[in-house]
Amino acid sequence: MAMLELENIHTYYGNIHALKGISLTVEKGEIVTLIGANGAGKSTTLRTITGLLRPREGTVKLNDENLSKYKAHDLVFKGIAMVPEGRGIFARLTVTENLDMGAYSRASKAEYDADVERVFTLFPRLKERRNQVAGTLSGGEQQMLATGRALMAHPSLLLMDEPSMGLAPVLVELIFATIEQINKEGVTVLLVEQNALMALSVANRGYVLQSGTIVLQDTAANLKKDPTVQKAYLGME
Repeated sequence: MAMLELENIHTYYGNIHALKGISLTVEKGEIVTLIGANGAGKSTTLRTITGLLRPREGTVKLNDENLSKYKAHDLVFKGIAMVPEGRGIFARLTVTENLDMGAYSRASKAEYDADVERVFTLFPRLKERRNQVAGTLSGGEQQMLATGRALMAHPSLLLMDEPSMGLAPVLVELIFATIEQINKEGVTVLLVEQNALMALSVANRGYVLQSGTIVLQDTAANLKKDPTVQKAYLGME
């Protein structure tokens, strides 16, 4: 049984048919990546999983449970957290207050303290800036904060939408190293990323989306060697 399963998902924006029968799985402990051009349906897939969008057809299951009966905020309690595209931090709150917002579903003070320490171990810069207003952080620091805030929910499944967007290369490497570390600590990751080379370097498997459909799926190692993927997404001729 897969941890996450999407079966024949059709999602619309009004009359626009954005996802056209998407089916995919994510096994516990994996990093799975979705790659594709802008408008391919990658972010729409994540929004459908989290309940921000409702599919007209198809099912989304977590540990074999149909998620359609839950509202988006309920899914945090089911173990799903998302790092949204564009970071979506609370700009007027401090770093610590942002982390507090990520922990709203937590009841144990001891577990909360342990997770704050975990986030500060992953991102020492956030610890240095714990009392700083989040809107004054650099882009890379804001991405760290968005990731840390999601981890404060103690998710079993972490969805990440374009975590490297707008970051300098050295910070991109840091973010992807952190994704690998998070995964080693037991968190399953579904990663949407335009930087296909970096995504395939950390992922176990990948799906290639095109115009709302999956056109290719394989191990990350095989996708990196696939001529179509190399030409379209890896900048190789």
